[in-house]
Amino acid sequence: MGSTQEVNMGEADSFISLTDLFILSLAGGFAVYWFIFRNRKQDTPTFKKLTVAPVLERSESSDATFITKMKNTNRNVVVFYGSQTGTAEEFATRLAKDASRYGMKGLVADPEECDMEDLAKLTDISNSLAIFCMATYGEGDPTDNAQEFHEFLTNGSVDLTGIKYAVFGLGNKTYEHYNSMGLFVDKRLEELGAERVFELGLGDDDANIEEDFVSWKEKFWPAVCSYFGVEATGENVNTRQYALTLIPEDFPKEKIFTGEVARVGSLLNQKPPYDVKNPYLAPILVNRELHKGGDRSCMHIELDITDSKIRYETGDHVAIYPVNDSEIVEKLGQRLGADLDTLFMLTNIDEDASKKHPFPCPCTYRTALTHYIDITHPPRTHVLGELAEYTDSTEDKEFLLKMTHATEEGKKLYQDWIHNDHRNILAVLEDIPSLKPPIDHLCELLPRLQPRFYSISSSPKIHPTSIHVTAILVKYTTPTQRVYKGVCTNWLATMKPGAAGEPLPRVPIYVRKSQFRLPYKPSTPVIMIGPGTGLAPFRGFIQERSYFKEEGKPVGDTILYFGCRNKSVDFIYEEELTKYVDTGLLTLHAAFSRDQEHKVYVQHLIDQNHDEIWNVLNNSGHLYICGDAKNMARDVHAMLVKILTSKGNMTTTEAEDYIKKLQSKGRYSADVWS
Repeated sequence: MGSTQEVNMGEADSFISLTDLFILSLAGGFAVYWFIFRNRKQDTPTFKKLTVAPVLERSESSDATFITKMKNTNRNVVVFYGSQTGTAEEFATRLAKDASRYGMKGLVADPEECDMEDLAKLTDISNSLAIFCMATYGEGDPTDNAQEFHEFLTNGSVDLTGIKYAVFGLGNKTYEHYNSMGLFVDKRLEELGAERVFELGLGDDDANIEEDFVSWKEKFWPAVCSYFGVEATGENVNTRQYALTLIPEDFPKEKIFTGEVARVGSLLNQKPPYDVKNPYLAPILVNRELHKGGDRSCMHIELDITDSKIRYETGDHVAIYPVNDSEIVEKLGQRLGADLDTLFMLTNIDEDASKKHPFPCPCTYRTALTHYIDITHPPRTHVLGELAEYTDSTEDKEFLLKMTHATEEGKKLYQDWIHNDHRNILAVLEDIPSLKPPIDHLCELLPRLQPRFYSISSSPKIHPTSIHVTAILVKYTTPTQRVYKGVCTNWLATMKPGAAGEPLPRVPIYVRKSQFRLPYKPSTPVIMIGPGTGLAPFRGFIQERSYFKEEGKPVGDTILYFGCRNKSVDFIYEEELTKYVDTGLLTLHAAFSRDQEHKVYVQHLIDQNHDEIWNVLNNSGHLYICGDAKNMARDVHAMLVKILTSKGNMTTTEAEDYIKKLQSKGRYSADVWS
């Protein structure tokens, strides 16, 4: 090739002038740049995955590896997080911020955005430390953003000798695989040669995970100081992480966020594919009441996905992005003396941080409080600690700071005053009138409003263009006589289709895949245990089996254990289930806990049908549980052990091992919540 080019160029010299050749070279160089380098830039995402697309472009250093960032900015602590709902990310941010109080400098990192092979290079940085805040999701699984990291640790053989680390796990004791991700990361890092500098922390979200984290953190930093021979720099100093910029009113409206998750204008200009950062605005076709009376409400909602190209499978979850109660938003604005229509932006002071803004900016305070900030969750201790700086009352300041301390008195006060009394940020501000925080700092401090997940209660075999949701309306009076309303369900309750011809209400959604699946063969027998709204995925299961039966395919035993309070009040989908029973598809065992003197629950009915359950398990059947993890799922598990010991002549240990084998083979599945 080289010699041919030289010959052609020599021939060209005979009839092309040097000036022409120079111009042609410039044009050719520009063409190469345009088609190769510009296109390459366009192919590379400007913003990293799972971060909010800011208005201002990032600096070039944001694309560097975490090791390069740490070296360039003299950091020696990196805090990785595996987070599904934002709590682990929040804890990681707090730990990185704390580092400065102990003569160290921290960086927060998302493992999904990092080449975790570089972890071994951390030894290049003196006195370096890696901290991992790892949440456990579902049935012992890593969070979405930690799946690749989990695979790296599972299959990798990188030598981590010399790496210093610590792990704080986030879990829930009502789940069988409590904190399995934190336990796994802690154990695997040690196996790969890393050195643990402090004991594994385990947070229980069923109790008080904030207390668990603060207690661990209070012991963790002194241990780190001792290990590295550093000293605390002094008193805790609360520093702002984000700088406020007020946006002029003539700022282009098309660049202002109004509730979009990531891309400005995405709710007006909908473009597939739809996912966590690009939800689909689904029209609500149906929103009807399922209860036949009483003081509670259960909604059946049908979401239209006809034009979305969204596909789902029976057992999947639909995520709905909720909107905060406008009454709370208005009261917060009034209490803080703020004009909610003010345009603003919060930008990370740390130019190398992966998260440039805490939520999509610029926007108005009203938009931030309505769409982006969780204003109903009980504020965590670090929020109370920073709020304490905004009171001129010594008594109120001491009261707030006391709740931030990991003493028995402080932990009890926080548990009683915040958690037991169900105080949100508005209640805190109302009950401590001396507090006068600026609204922008409050927006910085409070966590992001997260999507709510619901088990899809339909089958795409029957309803390919709609997704059905079954949801209990959450509403109760707190000990302080305030009415607490579930964010998403109370918003959905207002989203009802109007008269014919009126535009349908729309909600932002996306589908999250699940492992909660029917057996591949419809002939496989199944037992489904789902009281209350735990019935939701099983409604889809039953629809799917009904479809196969009508197609003439052999369908195995389909057995449902359902429970509610009163048959005449909250027996949801009664007519549908009765129809399936009448056609011979479904065997239904229903427990109505309050229709007789002694309460009867699904586990009591299971105890009356040992033979049925044993026969299904003996015939390669599958067993499913959906609903309350704290009581129902545990009781059913215990009942299953009882059946295995009585019918299978097993010891308790053998029965537990048998259940674990069922789980590993996908024959015993749970979709539970606490």
